[in-house]
Amino acid sequence: MAVIFGDFDVSDFWEPSDYADNEYVEPAPSDDVVRRLESKLGYRLPRTYVELARVQNGGIPKNTCHKTQQPTGWANDHVKISGIYSIGSTKPYSLGGMFRTQFWISEWRYPRIGIYFGNTPTAGHDMFCLDYRKCGPEGEPQVVNVDQEAGYRVVVVAANFEKFVRGLEPESAFPFEVD
Repeated sequence: MAVIFGDFDVSDFWEPSDYADNEYVEPAPSDDVVRRLESKLGYRLPRTYVELARVQNGGIPKNTCHKTQQPTGWANDHVKISGIYSIGSTKPYSLGGMFRTQFWISEWRYPRIGIYFGNTPTAGHDMFCLDYRKCGPEGEPQVVNVDQEAGYRVVVVAANFEKFVRGLEPESAFPFEVD
């Protein structure tokens, strides 16, 4: 049993998936890989992000929804993540890969607020980001959802990456609502 963040068991965190293996998952990152990527990005990755990557480096979590305090483009009370980027550069959905932060900033005009690390079922119309605006490039960033369709509205999802991971819930926890 892998334990991370002290008492959080990640042995059942990831959804087994050939798609994730092909598009997200890279080998566990060495300290050197982490340092080089942080230097390229200009930000220190949260230690909990690195810890999680050492168990499995990127992929699709089993629990994909997170409560929010304000409505998002996804729902009135939550957001949904499709995948968490790996620490590396060989897979399309890796922090240094084809769909890295610079892609979202230059191609989709997302704001320069941090590291875009997770996509959603909207295929780029909203993204998850480690937001360093309050803490600076060496601090502990908030996790936010940035909604391109709503003028790049930023909604705080969690105070940090650990709280984000711990707060992920199954989609079944959120009943489908029809307006």
